[in-house]
Amino acid sequence: MIESLLSPIYNFLQCETPQAWLDYALEHQDIMLIDHCNCEKKAANNAISLIFKYTERHGLLMKMSKLAREELRHFEQVLQIMRNKKIEYKALSASRYASKLFSICRKDEPSALIDRLIIGAYIEARSCERFAKIAPLLDADLKKFYLSLLKSESRHFSDYLALAAEYSDEDISSRVAEFGKLEAILIQSEDEEFRFHSGIPKLSAVAPII
Repeated sequence: MIESLLSPIYNFLQCETPQAWLDYALEHQDIMLIDHCNCEKKAANNAISLIFKYTERHGLLMKMSKLAREELRHFEQVLQIMRNKKIEYKALSASRYASKLFSICRKDEPSALIDRLIIGAYIEARSCERFAKIAPLLDADLKKFYLSLLKSESRHFSDYLALAAEYSDEDISSRVAEFGKLEAILIQSEDEEFRFHSGIPKLSAVAPII
């Protein structure tokens, strides 16, 4: 079942998570979990913002409503895991990942919506890929939790991509490939900060918790 969920993810992404990120994440699981918590909160917020902005898109409203509820549930679950591990939820600066992807978004509609949906697909696909990569390396409880997220994350990925194709008047494959190229560069290049969606961490990549 896991292989069937991940196959579309690996076909979509232009690279896999580097081993260096996995090694670093294992040594800094507190930062990984705090930023994972942030990611769930941001994902819910993004879905809700789409609901408010595109009220005429019925299919989007239904899928984003469900997605937001699921992401907030995941947020609660990560918070509980952190509490069990005695990890305090503190503010973290954002990584460059999402901001760099959004930097090439088009401004006119419906192109802006299409780009936001494609970015959503990449964020969800990368999350799913990283959960699958690191889960076998974690303790039993965290492994079970991360593997449990694969089904919803892969569905979120496919929902975003399907909506992008539905609302576009032209084939989106070239635009998907453009975002994919940038996404792969961000994942494979060195990053100043270690975050859940960061690239290869530098030795001093754990930025201070604010």
